[in-house]
Amino acid sequence: MNAAELWPGLDQARSTGLGAHAERRWNRVEVDPVSLQVIGGALHSIAHEMAELLVRMAYSSVMRESRDIGAALLDFDGRQLCESDSTPMHCGSLPAYVRGIDRKHRGRYRPGDVYLHNHPYHGASHSPDYGVLLPLFVGDLHVGFAGCTGHMVDIGAADPGFSVDVPDFFAEGQILDAVKLHAAGERSEGLWSLIMDNVRTPEANAGDLEAMIACCRLGEQRFAGLVARHGLDRVMSAAEDWMNYAERRMRARIEELPDGEYPAPDAWLEDDGKHFGKPLKIATKVLVRGGDICVDLTGSTPQTATGFNCPFEGSVLPAVNFAVRALLLDETAEGAGVPQNDGVFRPVYAHAPKGSIFNPIYPRGCEARFTQINRIPDQVLAALSEALPQRVTGGNSANVSCFVYSFESYRGKYQINVEINEGSYGGRHGRDGLDTVDTLMANTRNNPLEEMELSAPMLCERYELRDEAPAPGRWRGGMGAVKTWRFLEGAAVSSTGDNRSGDPPRGIFGGGDGLPGQVKVNPGTPREQELPAKVSHARFEAGDRLEITLVSGGGYGDPLERDPRLVADNVLDGLLSSEQAREQYGVVIDPETGAPDLAATESLRRKQAGETA
Repeated sequence: MNAAELWPGLDQARSTGLGAHAERRWNRVEVDPVSLQVIGGALHSIAHEMAELLVRMAYSSVMRESRDIGAALLDFDGRQLCESDSTPMHCGSLPAYVRGIDRKHRGRYRPGDVYLHNHPYHGASHSPDYGVLLPLFVGDLHVGFAGCTGHMVDIGAADPGFSVDVPDFFAEGQILDAVKLHAAGERSEGLWSLIMDNVRTPEANAGDLEAMIACCRLGEQRFAGLVARHGLDRVMSAAEDWMNYAERRMRARIEELPDGEYPAPDAWLEDDGKHFGKPLKIATKVLVRGGDICVDLTGSTPQTATGFNCPFEGSVLPAVNFAVRALLLDETAEGAGVPQNDGVFRPVYAHAPKGSIFNPIYPRGCEARFTQINRIPDQVLAALSEALPQRVTGGNSANVSCFVYSFESYRGKYQINVEINEGSYGGRHGRDGLDTVDTLMANTRNNPLEEMELSAPMLCERYELRDEAPAPGRWRGGMGAVKTWRFLEGAAVSSTGDNRSGDPPRGIFGGGDGLPGQVKVNPGTPREQELPAKVSHARFEAGDRLEITLVSGGGYGDPLERDPRLVADNVLDGLLSSEQAREQYGVVIDPETGAPDLAATESLRRKQAGETA
């Protein structure tokens, strides 16, 4: 069935995958089970090696340290054969990058060509995420692509790094729409100079772009070696078999859900980065029909007048696919890995009306889409919490708190640092929420403080778990961090995030809500002021401090059911006071030993349970 038949009335519903082959450029052959495992493992290893090369060669910290990248091999139509264990946002968008390039160059690829693309209305996740694609040939036959994406520290936008408050996507930086950077192995020096002459950080951009090209060349070499060992027909037939296997596994998990609609409570974003105090609605429901599933975002706020919108093809589709994949095909829960390829995408659909924040109309800005994209998986978890209680979490921070620090002349050059601050997970069945980690769509790393301090005139004066207690629950919520930077020279700061001030992460099944974040300038001084989570080019003087407090996740389950020994451990670790242990968990701590008084705890819990019944 096509999308219109599956999801009547949802005119923008799109599968996140391409589906089975209507055309092949190889002969379909039978692949024995041993060869299937060998070729499947080799494909995954190629993608992994590509990503590691990119990380090791990259110049900027956002690629080298935060690993804000992705790598994959794809067939000639853009079906993903394999991907690196990198950022789902990057890996999941690569098929859309292929489609963006294919619309201009299909049928005209040659060995040695290298294409560069970042057009957010033609497949790119957003304009700072450059995509590099190199066509794969076996003899004269074009069979696929080696591709990677990575976040550039600057692309010549109105503000260094990125901008939120922009009139349209042209102000978000240089657009490279499926340009051919190398033709038959020869680099276009004129195009290269044009790109580097229009960014603030040409050295970092050049190093990162060379690393991305090398990543794709490695993929080309490894794929050629695999074909030389096994033959094109066997390699591509094995890849097809793995796609079909992944599709069967995904459909089997979807079919375990009863058909119907699963709405999530409405969620709210703080603002669009310009009209502060005006929250933006996220409406979500999950639709299940047989072995197909659709995440419908109908009812979400209309597109904004700033860059706080999400490209549908390059950002929303990968986010929906990630949400469903992570929930239904988790490797730990499954006991065996399911390869990430086009087969996983095929039964998964997304829908967002044209002109909404999740499907803006050209040329609206759409660079600042980090937070909205992370809220999609969080909403899917909420929608399916009653159906899959042992697989979901309490509300997560669901927010990439991304800051850009720029210095116009540091050591003789324009220095820009992109910092990805970690958040926290909600509690989940059997486990407390994870503290201070990048959540959901990010899968990136926080920047090492030492690297930040070495590369820019800034000093970290505080970095620790936030002072407030975590959200209570049978399994508590994860804790956010608090970090304070002192600027040693004048700087400009831009950020895109969401402090969740009006809609903190929600506890589930009786757990408590998480805590919102906060951004302060010069805390604890007469000049203290609070900043919104989204700022564009805020000026800081030498000696100014910036304090970032990150969101804490929600709790899972009734706090009165938490193991008293775990509560006592939290008290000993300084996460709770004895009074909070008593009030929130009904646990009485022996002041002499620090151990829980089990008899007194049982009595107090009976009393508290009766009061709340």
